[in-house]
Amino acid sequence: MATFNMFRLSIWKFLLIIIISVLLERINGQSRDWINARATFYGGNQNPSTLGGACGYENSYEAGFGVHTTALSGALFRGGEACGACYQVMCNSRLDRRWCIRRASVTVTATNFCPSNDQGGWCDPPQHHFDMSMPAFFRIARRGDEGIVPVLYRRVACRRRGGVRFTLKGQPNFNMVMISNVGGSGDIRSAWVRGSRTKTWTPMHRNWGAHWQTRMDVRGQTLSFRITLADGKTRQFLNVVPSYWSFGQTFSSRSQFS
Repeated sequence: MATFNMFRLSIWKFLLIIIISVLLERINGQSRDWINARATFYGGNQNPSTLGGACGYENSYEAGFGVHTTALSGALFRGGEACGACYQVMCNSRLDRRWCIRRASVTVTATNFCPSNDQGGWCDPPQHHFDMSMPAFFRIARRGDEGIVPVLYRRVACRRRGGVRFTLKGQPNFNMVMISNVGGSGDIRSAWVRGSRTKTWTPMHRNWGAHWQTRMDVRGQTLSFRITLADGKTRQFLNVVPSYWSFGQTFSSRSQFS
C-alpha cells in the first residue's frame, strides 16, 4: 500500500511540473500551440534593412532586428502594441506541399503593419496574416509563382545581441524616444523616464509604434528608463543616456531582457 501511495505521489508531482512548465512558457510569451495564418512577402526589389514601417524602426539592422522582419495584419498588430514581438513561422506543408519547405521555420520580428483594404483582403480583420520580408519568406517557401502560403505560427522569446537601445527624437518641449533591440517578449506595455534632476519616474505614452513620448523637459539631464513588457517583466536601465545627449543620437544599455 505504501508503495502504491508513493507511486501515486510521484505521478502527481510529474503532472504538477508539466502544468507549471506550460504556464511559465505562456507567461514568457511562448506557446506550444501553433495557430493557423497566411503569409506573403514584400520588398522584393528593396534592401530589407532599409524598409521603414509602422513601428518606426527605419533600419532593421540599426534597430537590432536583422532582415527577418514582418508586417502584421491588424488582428495581430494591435495598433502598434506588437512592435518588436517575435514569432516563429512555419509553412504548413499539410495544406500546401508544392510551395512549402517541409519542417522549415523562421523567427521574425514585427516591425510593420499590413493595412486592411476592407475588400476581403488577407490583412482584413479578423485574418491572421504575416507580410514578411523576402529573405524571411523564402526560408520557409520555395521560389515560384505562388505569392501566398498557409503557415503556422506561435509567439517565441526574442533573442537579441547587446542591450536595449534608446534613440532620442522630438524637440525641446516634446521629447520622444524610440526603443529598440528589446529581448524577452519584445513588445513593450509601459515605459517611464527619469532625469538626473527630476529624480522621479515619469510615465511615458506610446506616440506610435515603438515611439514613446513625454512632455517633460529632460534636456541636459542624464536619463534612465524603466520598461515593462507585455509578459509582465520589468527592468530598469539606469543612466543609459548621458547629460550631453542630443536629438538623433542612439544609446545602448548594458542590460537586456531574457
